[in-house]
Amino acid sequence: MSAEIDSKLLEILVCPLTKGPLAYDREKQELISEQAKLAYPIRDGIPIMLVEEAREIDV
Repeated sequence: MSAEIDSKLLEILVCPLTKGPLAYDREKQELISEQAKLAYPIRDGIPIMLVEEAREIDV
């Protein structure tokens, strides 16, 4: 079972690279920055907001 991210936390988190908004992908457990084309992983319910931990995506 995947952990749920607190909605208040999602409201304040931004991409560390662009400072833009993030979208939550519940299925993949990632936070998506469309501007940076990066997906930040969520591990054990904790967003890993490091650019070097993010994977590149096609948006």
